[in-house]
This record gives sequence, C-alpha cells and structure tokens, in this order.
Amino acid sequence: MAKKAFGGYTISFKGRTETLEQVFGSGALAPSEMTKKIWAFVKSKKLAGK
Repeated sequence: MAKKAFGGYTISFKGRTETLEQVFGSGALAPSEMTKKIWAFVKSKKLAGK
C-alpha cells in the first residue's frame, strides 16, 4: 500500500517543457520566494491534486 503524499497533495510535472528560468526568472531568489513561485506555477497549470 502506497503512503499518502505529505500534506495530501500529489503534484505531477510529467510532460511539462518549461525551463527553470521560465518558472523562476533569471535573477537570484531566496528559498521562500522559490516556494511561492513553484506553488503559483503548480496552481496556474492545475498540476496538483488532493
């Protein structure tokens, strides 16, 4: 039996072609800003499921 994902979310990036620069931009970022940008990307592309 598979263990449930942390927080109850499953995220799949399968088939995505975006580069890290397209997601994060080309400047330096703090880890907290990276997290915000990842979640904004996931939500905008509807990649997360409960």
